[in-house]
Order: sequence, then C-alpha cells, then structure tokens
Amino acid sequence: MIIEPRIAPADVTDAGEILTVQRAAYLTEAQRYADPFLPPLTETLEEVRAALAGPATVLTARLGDRLVGSVRAHVDGDTAHVGRLSVAPDQQGRGVGGRLLRAVEAACAARVRRFALFTGADSAQNLRLYQRHGYRVVGHRPDPNGIRLALLEKAVSPARSDA
Repeated sequence: MIIEPRIAPADVTDAGEILTVQRAAYLTEAQRYADPFLPPLTETLEEVRAALAGPATVLTARLGDRLVGSVRAHVDGDTAHVGRLSVAPDQQGRGVGGRLLRAVEAACAARVRRFALFTGADSAQNLRLYQRHGYRVVGHRPDPNGIRLALLEKAVSPARSDA
C-alpha cells in the first residue's frame, strides 16, 4: 500500500522541521558543487520563520506526523518564483517533490502568468523533475560563488472550461 503525503500550508511552528529536511535534502547538492555554503544550507531558523511569517506561499508534505518535504513560492508581478523545494533523502524519487511542485503552482496560478525557478546546471535529477512538470530552461547564470545555475520557466496553463 502506497501512502500519499498530505500537502498543506506551512505554519511558523514547522520552521525547525522545514530547516532540518532542507539541510538534509541539499547535502548532495553541496557535495556535487563542492560548496558547503549553498543558501539552503546556511539559512537560519530565524530566516525560515521570517519566510513563514511573510507573504510567500509555503507548503509542507507530511507522511503521518513526519514532515518529509516543503516548497516556497513568492509572487513578483506576473511571476511566481518557486524555491527551496526540499524532500527528505529517504523519500526522494517517490513523487513527493512533484506533488509539492503541483500544489504550489495550484496555490499561485490565479495570481500569475508564469512560474520561474533555478537549479544547479549540473543537477540532472532536478532538471528532469522540473522538465517533466513542463518547465523549460531559458538561460544560465552564475551564482555569487560561481556555480552555474539553470533558469527555468513555465507558463501558467489557461483554465479549462467544460462549457
């Protein structure tokens, strides 16, 4: 029996669990790029709490009482910037990330025309996930530490009408 994660809006009381899962999830990225100072790894508990208290959309995925993933999006004009998609390492490859991505898109879709995100250009697994969900690479840029990032975008699908 496959248990589906429960996706729900995050609460400020989730901050510690979000940070723990985020740090565990981004360790492989730090190893891939030989950079232990990636922003998801250096973010503080207070910064996570501030994100939760702010206008961003933050969602969590839970299996029972265990937080196994989270994602954030903030709206700027007609674009929802998706970030910090994190899934506990033992739950990766089981669809949790895709469910979180679809949920944050659904939560923001009525307010925007497109979604944008970035990931490391050498992060093949991340790129495959995003491309499976309709994102396309639109460019590349270095981050402040020189890591090459892939910039991805996806247009919001127009609402379907059965009329």
